[in-house]
Formats: sequence, C-alpha cells, structure tokens
Amino acid sequence: MMQSNWIILPVLFPLFGAILNFFMPKRVKAQKLVAATALTATLLYSIYLLSYTRTGAIAVFSASDWPAPFGIVFACDLLSAIMLVASGIVALAVLFYSFWSIGQGREQHNYYAFYLLMLMGVNGSFLTGDIFNLYVFFEILLISSYILMALGGEKEQLRESFKYMVINIIASALFLVGVALLYAVTGTLNMADIAVKVQAASDQGLLTVIAMIFMIVFGIKAAIFPLYFWLPQSYPTTPPAVNAAFGGLLAKVGVYVLFRIFTLIFINDIGYTHSILIFIGGVTMLLGVLGTVGQMDMRRILSFHIISQIGYMILGLGIFTPLALAGGIYFIVHNIIVKTALFLTAGVTDQLTGTTDLHKLGGLLKAYPALGLTFFLAGVSLAGAPPLSGFFGKFVLIVAGLEAQHYLVIAVAIGTSLLTLFSMMKIFRYAFWGQPREYQPQKYGRFLAPAAILVVLSLAMGIGAEWMLDVVSAAATQLLRPELYITAVLGA
Repeated sequence: MMQSNWIILPVLFPLFGAILNFFMPKRVKAQKLVAATALTATLLYSIYLLSYTRTGAIAVFSASDWPAPFGIVFACDLLSAIMLVASGIVALAVLFYSFWSIGQGREQHNYYAFYLLMLMGVNGSFLTGDIFNLYVFFEILLISSYILMALGGEKEQLRESFKYMVINIIASALFLVGVALLYAVTGTLNMADIAVKVQAASDQGLLTVIAMIFMIVFGIKAAIFPLYFWLPQSYPTTPPAVNAAFGGLLAKVGVYVLFRIFTLIFINDIGYTHSILIFIGGVTMLLGVLGTVGQMDMRRILSFHIISQIGYMILGLGIFTPLALAGGIYFIVHNIIVKTALFLTAGVTDQLTGTTDLHKLGGLLKAYPALGLTFFLAGVSLAGAPPLSGFFGKFVLIVAGLEAQHYLVIAVAIGTSLLTLFSMMKIFRYAFWGQPREYQPQKYGRFLAPAAILVVLSLAMGIGAEWMLDVVSAAATQLLRPELYITAVLGA
C-alpha cells in the first residue's frame, strides 16, 4: 500500500486545465494547448499508477492526514488504474478529433473547459473511496455532459438534452436516497468501512433492498435493461466528437461503479443480487442488438450497440467468478476503445458526406478507402472477430459462463454476437460497398487518425491478449478479495 498525495493528480490535471480555460474563452489555440497538456499528463500518470498497482499494491490518499473512515479518501487499485488508462486514451483521441471538428462557435463557449470537467468527474469516480464523493464526482460529470450535449442550441439537441437531464436528475435523487439508507445502516460513508459494517448489520434484508436501489441508479447511468430507453435517442443528437466521448466512455463509468460496489459492499446476498445481474446482462445484450434491426442511421445503430455491449460486461459481474470478472474487465476496456473508434468513424463519415443516413450513402470504400478499412476493423472487433480485442473478451466470458453452467445466457451472448456482425455488415454494405456517389474529394487523414490509432490499439490488445488477460485476471482476483482494499484504506 502506498500513501501518497499524488494519486489525485488524474483529478487535478483536468480540473486546473478547465479553470485555466474558463479564463480565456476567446483564445482557442491556448485552450487547445491547455487541454492537450492536461490530458496527456493525466494519461502518463495513469500509466504510472497502472505499473504500480500491477504488483498488487493499492495506492491510498487521505486528505489532510485525517485517518479513514473520518477523512476524505482516494484509493487506486488495479481496476481503478485500468479504467484511468482506458479513459485517458479515448479522452485524448476524442480531444484531437475535436480540434478539427467541433467548430469555432462551441470552442468559444467553453467546450474544452467543460470537456475537461467531464473527465475530472470520470477520473474522480474511478478514484474516490467515499460513497458520497462518488455522488459528487458523478454530478460533476453529469452537469458537464448536460452542457456538452446542449452546446450549439439546435432544436433536437435541446429536446434530447432536457430528457437526458431529467432522467439523470431522477437517478441522482435516487442515488442520494440509497446513500442515506446506507448511512443509516452503517453510520459511515467510507466505502471500505461500509464493506466491513454491512457484514455485521442485523438487517441483511434491508441491505438487499439498498443494493437494488443502487442497481437501479447505476442501471440508469449504465443504460441496462429496462432502463436504457433514453440513450439511443439522446446520444445521436450530439456533435460527433461529443457522441464519441459519450458513447465510448460515459456508460462505462456506471458499469465500473456496479463492479466496485457489487464486489466490495453488496456481497451479502450474492445468490439473489448477482442472479438478477446475470438475467439483466442477457436481456440487455439481446434487446440492445435487436434495436439495431430497424435502424438505418450509423449513429443510431452504434448507439443501440452501446446497450448491447453493456450486457456482456454485466454478465461477467453477475457470474462472479475470477474468469468472468476478468472477462468483464477486459471487455470494458475493449469496448471503451472500439466503440469510441466506431463513433469517430461515423463522425468522419458525416464530415465527408454531410449525413450518416445509410439510404444516402454508398461506395465510401472506393472514395475513402482508409475510412472503409478503419470502420471494417472496428466493426468486426465489436462483433468479436479474431485477432482483434473483441474476440478475446467474448471468448473469456463465454468460457466462464459455460464453466458456471449458465448455458441459456451464453447462447444469447453468442446469438447477440452474430447479430452484431450482421448489423456491422449492414452498415458496411449500405455505406461503404457499391459504386461511389458524387462525393467531393477531400483530405481526411487528420480527422481519421484518432479512430485509426484506436483500431490499432484494439489489434494490439488482441495480439497481446496474454499480457492483457494477466492484468485483468489480477484485477479480478483483487476484487474477489475485498479485504485487500479494506486493509489498504482503513490501515492508511
């Protein structure tokens, strides 16, 4: 265990960057430099934290040296570090895409400042060891996302932004109810201390009810069945860069919290809570992919796939074995990278053609071959084709499910994968195959570069699957030994 003030740097870098950018709203070049510097520093330090926690150590920071559980605590274990690195990679990729696509109007209305604040909220959620501060960081991320979604003021944007805001306000209110009930039962807000006290609580039935409240709260935020209805309508109305950040990252923060609390706190009734998670995972993946069948817009199809792919992650948590958790964590990282790449390719398509309506596209492979290749590789990775990252994530989850004898849900997972391939091929057939339409020749390398880099990372994750699986397996083992986290935090 490392006691260090420095583990909060992934929160402070984007915070200070945002503050600086608020003081120079019209100096766009300076804003870009500040944002790029802040997120690069965040990613580099996150990689250091990953190398440190890879040994099994847990880094802890207690504000003002107040001992836990009385003070504000940040803790970074291997899962936190993995999530920090994955989010840092896609945050930088989307930032560079934003430089060339977001538009001067949004840039001069503090786009980069709010983008950095959103990343501050994301990283704070990964690092906090306090359940109330988790609420605070989630609100920072949500308020920033409301503004990013509405920035531009188009009619459809504002309508969907309002829906998104109302739904998340309801979820946040329910979050506070859950926190209050948990405090009433345990008398503490420190997550490690809560984990100790829930085991000795006299009313275990009430704890199961509280667990279900948190499942609903983060089910809304992660867009799982039956709470996903808002996502496919909201995300496609945002600018492509914002759509890529939301689609690749935001829902996975909710998934991370489910992994954290249902391996640390709510493990008193696994037979009940985790069986529900298995059911939810299976239904989420199936209904999400079925939602793509009638869609003929790239961004709407990809938005439904966010839901579908979340189901695989929840399935890994529900099965709750070392292999299943490892597969779930691997799949989270894979999906953050590949889903962001797919939304970025959709954004490039929109920039080059003015539309993502499949009826109005065709022949993009001949007109823009690099775009076609990038989308194809990202699409087949999402579907689970080797040697890309999607194959290994799904393979591990399927093996874990078969070992646990969950045959029906594994059949659903395999069927969902086939339907995912079908929908990716539908996009490829309508948008990229055939004779080119009358497209104006354009240079698009700088627009496509962030997506292409992410696709290369997906390929690297597949080729280096042995190393990746070692890392996520170590994280899964750590999650299944909550006493390690508890000792690190309470002993700090």
